[in-house]
Amino acid sequence: MKAHGTVHKYGDNVDTDVIIPARYLNSSDPAELAKKCMEDIDAEFVTRVKPGDIMVANKNFGCGSSREHAPIAIKAAGISCVIAETFARIFYRNAINIGLPIIECPEAAKEIAAGDEVEIDFDSGKIYDLTKGTEYQGQPFPEFMQKIIKAEGLINYINS
Repeated sequence: MKAHGTVHKYGDNVDTDVIIPARYLNSSDPAELAKKCMEDIDAEFVTRVKPGDIMVANKNFGCGSSREHAPIAIKAAGISCVIAETFARIFYRNAINIGLPIIECPEAAKEIAAGDEVEIDFDSGKIYDLTKGTEYQGQPFPEFMQKIIKAEGLINYINS
């Protein structure tokens, strides 16, 4: 499995309240959540994001409340993978549960810039910044996690 897209870059402590503000939690429809994704931290995100794009952030991405709406909004907006120095544990689990690939790689998170074109090989954990010609080693997904992501989430995986 691979991901390939343009980078949208964020800093430390991006919490679930800025990923999808609480005022929009009256909907659980992924398409509706996608329209408001990152609204409070990056009002132009939804107009710039393209299917397959990649989100890169620094430390503690997805902190705050444990709402599953946050990774759903990111995935529905078209993001194919999130790379960060570290993730909040509940966000990490929620992302895998809904089939959103995420990779911890501090070096890549620090060095990859907004607008860079990046490719990720989930089998090897390799992250390639095609714009800069650099390569990083992230943690490859275990086979069972790849199956969950390929099935588009844990529920689909269990039901297949």
